[in-house]
Amino acid sequence: MTPPSRSLLVILAAALLAGCHEVPVTGRRAMNLVDEKEVTKMSIAMFDDLKRRQRPSRDKDRIAQLQRVGERISKVVFWDMPDADWEFVVFDNPQINAFAMAGGKVGVYSGLFKVAKTDDQLAAVIAHEIAHVTAKHVHEKLSQQLAVDTVGTVGMIGMGVGGAPAITTVMLGNAYGLGTGIGALAFDRKKELEADYVGLMYMARAGYNPQAAVEVMEALDAETAGRPAPAAFLSTHPSHPERVLQLIDAMPKALKERTQSAAVRAPTIVK
Repeated sequence: MTPPSRSLLVILAAALLAGCHEVPVTGRRAMNLVDEKEVTKMSIAMFDDLKRRQRPSRDKDRIAQLQRVGERISKVVFWDMPDADWEFVVFDNPQINAFAMAGGKVGVYSGLFKVAKTDDQLAAVIAHEIAHVTAKHVHEKLSQQLAVDTVGTVGMIGMGVGGAPAITTVMLGNAYGLGTGIGALAFDRKKELEADYVGLMYMARAGYNPQAAVEVMEALDAETAGRPAPAAFLSTHPSHPERVLQLIDAMPKALKERTQSAAVRAPTIVK
């Protein structure tokens, strides 16, 4: 393969500098070379397809719980996702997992309620998944792939509307982890830890007890103990101890965020 020319590298470097965004809460600068509207449009289509292919839950209590928690979280992330058309769906699936997509689409598998029984615990998971979206982790992963592909070509090809690199349904599905099941191989270790931190602040700002994030980790540990494979929610995540230590380190700040919030309410348990 012919090495990329100096001019191509200069063009690519300029594109990388121009195509950056700031991750909410952490302030990290991240690459974003994809068309925002196209990612959102394709994500909504994927979510609609999931609703057709997977059976929705009929558990009214769990559906109401997800709607209640989702609505509160969505309010505190408004400025990070101002154009979201929020939709929260419980899927009748025993897998312990949840996911969020661009456009405000959030899905929870019924199996997750084995470890997320209270509103606070469910908020910890939902806030984590929504944090992946506000941080644009899918955009970043797609951008990294497009940048690598571009270096291996002669010139910037496959450009989308407005000069942004074009993406395919397969690429987006793999970025979300839909190629091998929701949540599988979707994000790397650093992005998972970042979503933990950002999500912790979101749930605290929504008035939920951030200590519940640690409770969920402990419940997951107990639920998956002795199993040959971890729960889907943990399949690509850092180890439990690593996640718990980061959560504990960030807890003083999260508790302060919650104290400053006007949304503090008593925990609700669905039996």
